[in-house]
Amino acid sequence: MKLETIYLETLPEHIAYVKFIFESYEHVGIVRTVDRRRAVIVLLVVPDFVETARRIVASLKSEIPLVEPPEPVDSSDDWLMKELDDMENGF
Repeated sequence: MKLETIYLETLPEHIAYVKFIFESYEHVGIVRTVDRRRAVIVLLVVPDFVETARRIVASLKSEIPLVEPPEPVDSSDDWLMKELDDMENGF
């Protein structure tokens, strides 16, 4: 199944809040941290829920600083594995 990606950047202290909000909307999307230092996260969304996810993002933008940066240049299919490697190396 193809997932749509929505990249978001916020302040580090807001990452958990964004994750909590999307977890409360079951089946809409899964949030993963792409870059903890820059507080970039990615929302993985099933195509049927893209419109719903966009409405949630719009609502969050009225509450917290949240922007949609372009997809990171160094992103690839292995971005999650890179994140795991960084965690193992203490970054």
